[in-house]
Amino acid sequence: MPAVTADTLSLPRLTEAGPADSERTVVSVTSGPRSYEGEGFPVVRAFAGVSAAALDPFIHMDQMGEVEYEPGEPKGTSWHPHRGFETVTYMIDGLFQHQDSAGGGGLITDGATQWMTAGSGILHIETPPAELVESGGTFHGIQLWVNLPAKDKFLTPQYQNLEGGQSALVSSSDGGALLRVIAGDIDGHAGPGSTHTPIAFAHATIAPGAQLSVPWREDFNGLVYVLSGNGTVGAEQRPITGGQLAVLGKGDRITVAADAHGQDSHRPAMEVLLLGGQPIREPVAAYGPFVMNTREQLVQAIEDYQAGRLGVIPDDALMPHVMR
Repeated sequence: MPAVTADTLSLPRLTEAGPADSERTVVSVTSGPRSYEGEGFPVVRAFAGVSAAALDPFIHMDQMGEVEYEPGEPKGTSWHPHRGFETVTYMIDGLFQHQDSAGGGGLITDGATQWMTAGSGILHIETPPAELVESGGTFHGIQLWVNLPAKDKFLTPQYQNLEGGQSALVSSSDGGALLRVIAGDIDGHAGPGSTHTPIAFAHATIAPGAQLSVPWREDFNGLVYVLSGNGTVGAEQRPITGGQLAVLGKGDRITVAADAHGQDSHRPAMEVLLLGGQPIREPVAAYGPFVMNTREQLVQAIEDYQAGRLGVIPDDALMPHVMR
């Protein structure tokens, strides 16, 4: 179950749709392939097969897990560089540790989010803490890459630790869905994340048979990703299930409904992410951990990394824990 829950009857409600509102229709629904990241933890490549123009300002997203690890099985990443964008790690269940060369770091758990602005360049690591490696347990989260416009590509690296309890909690108009706003402003409810690129990022739990209708900025793109469960999305009620991403067209509301029956056996409700942002509409040159505007900038990023100009691994560096 998601760590952050609440009684929806006691929460503020989203504004109901009015006669002048325009509900977004579905442009495409794609299924993310399964793969492995870092030292071998399972992921779903949520954005695979979707055009960069439809995703803008987002670059990449992995659903990490959901997996139930045995003792000794949890895995993460080793130290690696980034430049030119922001990495967002949202832990739904389980534990992850972060450390970077700019002094940021901490334990990500219980619905918390670490928001790292790589900017001009940074080194970091994300790995399960020793206690999770030793005991095993649930691991389920999201890593999202948010692009930076050219004017912000070389910002000084920054780190934000957003605890789960800081998220703005909102209910659907009928109380059947809980919305956790992590970043951006949705219907006047602002999440704690401070973003350079205007975006909205939220996690919703929708009870079986319930519907979530969310006011959405018309100048933002609209994406719905299903973490688990079954339901429909958009004005035409297009079927959608776990591991699928819906790209939506123009309009000022996003609607997702959960099927009355047939949700995942281990989760009583449908779990979805809502994402959108103001498209940057600039050239994108991406290679591995670098997201720039030109090939020349990519070459420079690689050279800077090799020369040690993107940061230095600290003396007290966090390293992946290995059971003895």
